[in-house]
Amino acid sequence: MLSANQPNLATKFLTAEDVGETLNVSRETLVRLKKFVDFLLKWQRSINLIGPGTVDNIWRRHVLDCGQLVRYLPDCPGTVLDIGSGAGLPGIILAILGVPNIRMIEADAKKCVFLREAARISEARVEIVEARAEQAVCEPAEIVTARAVAPLPRLLELTEPYIKPNTVCFFFKGRNHKHELIDLKNNWNLQMEIHKSLTERDGIILKLTSVCRADVSNA
Repeated sequence: MLSANQPNLATKFLTAEDVGETLNVSRETLVRLKKFVDFLLKWQRSINLIGPGTVDNIWRRHVLDCGQLVRYLPDCPGTVLDIGSGAGLPGIILAILGVPNIRMIEADAKKCVFLREAARISEARVEIVEARAEQAVCEPAEIVTARAVAPLPRLLELTEPYIKPNTVCFFFKGRNHKHELIDLKNNWNLQMEIHKSLTERDGIILKLTSVCRADVSNA
């Protein structure tokens, strides 16, 4: 998988083979990733799964962007809960790359149809829960992920029911993350690590631990 000193690829156009080499995956895994991407692009014609401007560079903007998370996950992560899975990013990508015990929450019925068929075609072992994040009946997880779901304060409200003392949250954030972090600190206590994205110039992967609401009763 990715090394700690992997060069930044934010300005590169990457092919499937480039991404397979960067992630150091087997030929079989790359075939499964290609099946997923082909199926996603087919569905993209009828429903908006990814930003239209990212389609031409889908392997960097989406596959590698999600795949880079693997290097931060423990070998035995426990349950991984992906909030607002949408196009299966990062949930299905992580499953194809071998991350076990992935549960994906998605409210949109059409996207859930896509996710189930995409998981079947790519042989991704995932559980798909069709529900709004704030209404899903799921146990707290060891890992919580989210990508392009909501600003951080709202995102933590959505994920709060699934967070326990040892939960680690990994959130993909873009250029507005600094403003979101300021808003976050007013209402939450947490430990934070910021990892620069390999694929987006202004992007980060935010790692949060020891997450709990701040006691504002005496404020």
